[in-house]
Amino acid sequence: MLRMYVVQQCFGFSDEGCEDAVYDSQAIRGFMGIDLGRESAPDATTLLRFRRLLETHQLTRLLFETINQHLASRGLLLKEGTIVDATLIAAPPSVKNREGKRDPEMHQARKGNQWHFGMKAHIGVDATSGLVHSVVGTAANVADVTQVGQLLHGDETYVSGDAGYTGAAKRPEHAERDVIWSIAARPSSYKQHGEGSVLYRVKRKIEYAKAQLRAKVEHPFQVIKVRFNHRKVRYRGLEKNTAQLFSLFGLANLMLAKRYLQQAAG
Repeated sequence: MLRMYVVQQCFGFSDEGCEDAVYDSQAIRGFMGIDLGRESAPDATTLLRFRRLLETHQLTRLLFETINQHLASRGLLLKEGTIVDATLIAAPPSVKNREGKRDPEMHQARKGNQWHFGMKAHIGVDATSGLVHSVVGTAANVADVTQVGQLLHGDETYVSGDAGYTGAAKRPEHAERDVIWSIAARPSSYKQHGEGSVLYRVKRKIEYAKAQLRAKVEHPFQVIKVRFNHRKVRYRGLEKNTAQLFSLFGLANLMLAKRYLQQAAG
């Protein structure tokens, strides 16, 4: 059942779609170890019950932690620095459902000039390997800077983030942290010097270097949104969707670490 659940997460199948895929794809049957000549594939209801079991007992978090323990044993999680970031995941804004209303745990948030309805996935990423070590799910209107404390493991020497984390170092929960805060400056803070000034050019180069370091945090988001097709929430409520995020980012870590693991295997 766990392998069928993994297939569902990696391909973005519905419960019924995953059941059909098992019958349609020999590769999926091979991965699951199912011989249809000897046994039938688990049906959609069985997969639903298995997923609810994982959610109820917080086993997706355990799956995420177990994957990371395996990767850490291979030297892929060094814990020297953490990059923090968040991404919006859309939720259906329609009220055409059984309850006649939108999910009350989802909220609107503005990004640029557009408004989005849904939730946020906040992650803390190892600055060396780019692998996710911390995951938090919130409503979309929760400020990124308020979640930093839950994204740090406590052993890092520096923390990197975009301008959305401005002021993180001054928050009371971080008063005792002995880390270097490498937070992006807002463009308005150095544009005032004039684009032709030496100070402006120096500031731009510093911010460019910071951005290069932060780029690794985008890779896990790319995996879950593009490869796993997780652009919209699949369930109602933050608890179920956050539980799924642990599975998705755990599997994303395996995909991102594949190159390193293959090199280690020779």
